[in-house]
This record gives sequence, C-alpha cells and structure tokens, in this order.
Amino acid sequence: MEESVRIGRIGGVRVGANWSLLVVFWLIAWGLASGRLPRDYPGYADGAYWVAGILTALAFYGALLAHELGHALVARRQGIEVDGITLWLFGGVTKMKGESATPAGAAWVAAVGPAISLAAAAGFAVLALVLDLAGAPALVAGTAGWLARINVVLAVFNLLPAAPLDGGRLLSALLWKRRGDRLGAAVSAARAGRGLGYLLIAAGLLGVSAGDGVGGLWFVFLGWFLLMAARSEQMVAETRSHLDGVRVADVMTPGPVVAPGWVTVDAFLEDYALRHRFSSFPVERFDGELDGLVTINRLKGVPRDQRGAVRVLDVACPLAEVPIVRSDAMLLDLAGQLSGCADGRALVIDDGRLVGIVSPTDIARAVELSAARKGHP
Repeated sequence: MEESVRIGRIGGVRVGANWSLLVVFWLIAWGLASGRLPRDYPGYADGAYWVAGILTALAFYGALLAHELGHALVARRQGIEVDGITLWLFGGVTKMKGESATPAGAAWVAAVGPAISLAAAAGFAVLALVLDLAGAPALVAGTAGWLARINVVLAVFNLLPAAPLDGGRLLSALLWKRRGDRLGAAVSAARAGRGLGYLLIAAGLLGVSAGDGVGGLWFVFLGWFLLMAARSEQMVAETRSHLDGVRVADVMTPGPVVAPGWVTVDAFLEDYALRHRFSSFPVERFDGELDGLVTINRLKGVPRDQRGAVRVLDVACPLAEVPIVRSDAMLLDLAGQLSGCADGRALVIDDGRLVGIVSPTDIARAVELSAARKGHP
C-alpha cells in the first residue's frame, strides 16, 4: 500500500498515510457523533458529539500507529531494515526489507503489535475508570471506554491465525520451528489467510441477506482484501521456495556489454541497443569506470526531440542505486533488493570485475525451471 501523504518520522521510522485512511476516519467519527454517542450519552450539544467523535478517531489511529511502530522497532532491533509505515483503509502496513533469522525472532515481531493494542486497551480502560470516578462528563469517560473496547477487538482480530494478520505471522513462525521449513510455513499461513477471507465474505453475504447491508458489505470488503493479500503472500512464498538454494551465478546473464555513458541517447540506440540483444547496459565514464546502468525502458522515456542532446548518463540509474552482488551469493537474498531506478536489475561484480547482470526475466526463468523440475503448474 503506497503512501499519499508523508506524516514524518517517529523513532527514526518514516510514517505516511494513504488517502483511503480518510474513509475509515470519517466512518468512525460520523458513526460515533451521529449514532453511538448520542444514543449512549444523551443530552449534549451536537457539536460536543462531533468533537468527541473526531478526537476519538484520532486517538484510535494513534493507537494503531503505536501497534505498527511496535512491529517496526522490534524488527529494527533484529537488524531488519524498515522502509516505513503506511496507515490506510484497513489499518497499517509496516514495510520491511528482510526477515527474522529465527522462528523466535519472527514470532516477536508479529506478537508485539497485538500486545501493544492490548496494552492500549488496558490504558484506555483505566482512563475511563479514573474519569468516571473523578466525575468527568459521561461523554468523555464513554469515549475512553470505546477506545478500550475497539483496541481489544483490534488485538483479537489481528491474532487470528491467518496471514497477512499478525496471528498468521505467529502461525508461520510456529510451523517454521516445527518443520524447519520457513518458506513452507509461510505458504501454509497464506492458505489459512485465504480460508479466512472466504469465511468473512460468506459471513458478509449472509449479513446482507439478513438485512444488515452496511455491516455485511463491510465484512465482504474485508474478506476480499484478506483473500487478495493472502493470495499475494502465497505467490511470493512459493516463488521464494523455487529460488531457495539457487545462486546468482546459476541465473545471471554473463558478459554484459558495457556502453559509453557520454554519448547521446540517439547514438546509443543506434550503435548499441539495436546491435545487441540486451535490454540493459552498464555504462561507464570516459575514464573507463562504471557509473551506472541504463535500460531500454529508461531510454524510451526521453522525448524524441531531446534524444540528440541528452546523454545516456543523464538518464542512467546511478551506480550507487544499482544493487551489486557477487556471483556466489544466494539469489533469494538478492530478490528483495531488485527494485528502484535499476528497473529490477542487479550488477554481478566479483573482486572488482563485472561478470554479469541479473534481470527479472532471469529470475522468472529460474522459477519456471524449478517449478518444472518439481512438477508444479
């Protein structure tokens, strides 16, 4: 889930929000201000209900952010790079570049989120009790009580044993420990997620048929999201299982053509791109040092009327942003790095010598060959 708005950094972790966050924020504030709060705590002005609803929605997302920060900070303590947190329609997503080295580490990363939600629930429950004993307005104590209950619901739902929920991560860690197979455990947890998705969709359709239109549709939508997310996780886990044990040297395209970066795009297309079968080229400076990587896709982005003046180096991905790996490295360790301006490519360099390129096509071919050997469709 991509962020639409950058919020800032907390504890060194980048935090952003997707526009879909506004949908649930509005639903929470509106539902509280126009329904639950007036019904449970009558006698206040409409404005008071709206202020309480908006502040409660903000507090809810504050607790949700704390949940995700727990995942991020525990992951970082294990040496896992965290790309950031994005809050969106269905809660939050913590983007990690890597995985825990042990089942216990994976379990800690997964468990800390629900633990923080339960701690938040306890804190809001105590706050509600203190406010009530202190004679605070019932509306104020009531919103704290609602926050306590919703955080319990959040924790319990997230503990369901189905990926991509935290409970699914815990299930995967348990199966990994028992079987000794991390990737197989991830596939099993993803299949459980698909099952939960189907159950939620079925429950939602039953709700709609029973007259609960809004609640039923929400369950259908939530089930559909879980189903799609679980399918995606299963595909990723199965792909990673096919790459397990494969080395970069087994799949790379050897002997890449190094091209001059100082020539124009027009000259490059005519003298290099059209004469070689490659779709990507390492480029060098005039002194012979590697300076980046250019792909046909990046060259196509240069307007035709500018190709006679723009140099290849001006559009190439800088060398500092190109993944670099040794030929004896495991392909599975490289797969998560193939993104960004290099269009999914990596340079293979052994002892300062360029020996190959790894592209998405190379990886796809390795997956297909592995599936064929194992008899998978």
